[in-house]
Amino acid sequence: MVESWVGSMSRLLPRAIRESGHEFTFLTRDLHHYLRSAPEGAAHPLLGARNVITTDTNDTQTLLPEVERLHSVFGFDGVITSCDYYLSTAARIAGTLGLPGSSPEAVENACRKDAARRVLADAGVPGPRFAVHGEWADIARAAREIGYPLVVKPVDLCAGMYVRRVDDEEQLTTAVRALADFPLNARGQRRAPVVLLEELMDGPEVSVETVSHAGAVQVIGVTDKSVGGAPAFIETGHMFPAALPAADAEAAELTALGALKALGLTEGVVAHTEIKLTSAGPRVVEVNPRPAGNRITELVRHVTGIDLAAVFVDVALGRAPDLRRTDTGLRSAAIGFLVPQAAGTLEALDGDALRDGPGVLEVQLAEPGRPVKIADSNNEYLGHVMAGDAEGPGARERVEAILGGLRSRPVIR
Repeated sequence: MVESWVGSMSRLLPRAIRESGHEFTFLTRDLHHYLRSAPEGAAHPLLGARNVITTDTNDTQTLLPEVERLHSVFGFDGVITSCDYYLSTAARIAGTLGLPGSSPEAVENACRKDAARRVLADAGVPGPRFAVHGEWADIARAAREIGYPLVVKPVDLCAGMYVRRVDDEEQLTTAVRALADFPLNARGQRRAPVVLLEELMDGPEVSVETVSHAGAVQVIGVTDKSVGGAPAFIETGHMFPAALPAADAEAAELTALGALKALGLTEGVVAHTEIKLTSAGPRVVEVNPRPAGNRITELVRHVTGIDLAAVFVDVALGRAPDLRRTDTGLRSAAIGFLVPQAAGTLEALDGDALRDGPGVLEVQLAEPGRPVKIADSNNEYLGHVMAGDAEGPGARERVEAILGGLRSRPVIR
């Protein structure tokens, strides 16, 4: 395993690896990054690896020979990561060692939003009008050609970081300057000094969860998404399966399948493809060659019984995944996030009474004393509530009702 996020997948993946009968070696450039995120008094699950090796995971020229040397000792069966910033690295390692997985080029193109846009456009997969530039004069000209309002994006960040709606050139200037002032990502990797401009697409957004193995792609389902925090695009909640007419769900699925085929992501991938259901038809937002974040994998498991973390391990090992559905007793599951609206220090957030509510599956809330800032990405949540509905697509409504009471309770000083 090459690095990891420190959220839920950092717990789910180690468990899935162990339950598959394997052990793992964990490669990281900064062990303290994970030690800091461990629950107080407990070891981080990633540190339950058979081997924990500190090496420069950002320098592939020195990393690849090091991994080859380790492979000669340990005999790896697969390569995996949950962290977007190391998906390309994991693919290159797998390719170098002759282990299962999609081609490094396919993964690299998917992870670079500008490269993905070009590949999808060349293949005729529907998406927004877009332009990619590094110089201000070119950026401003392209913005006028696309037309305001539009969306400004970095090509190599995730979690909605620095993704902004801009309505005029003044806002464009602010957004571009903010991005230029962030030259390194959170893992110390230098960012590409270019900006992606996209037409602002109308309509609701959904994601299509898929599994690719042996050249075939299977759709697990469609998840809906609620977005807030304008001019940022912050994910405020999800429900699986999305409450969509069958024709819309099928159109989203077919568009996602077309995108995965165009990118070459048909082998050893659990993917999360975001789609806008616009007035002109479905359009691709982006393709993520890894399981969905924000606990969507758990929504899927609660409804279908399919454990996408375990599936991710299976396809990384080249094994046919178990995609059989089981009767879980739930028809829908949803999650809602508590997004901070003010800055300061969290003084109190009491959610104990919520845990016994009807259909509640999870309640996770930030501890008092946490510094809080007004959210501008998916990285500042104060917690979440997850609930299920055994009768139909009522899980989202249930979560929203619970969060409606909780939002009035945070005390921030």
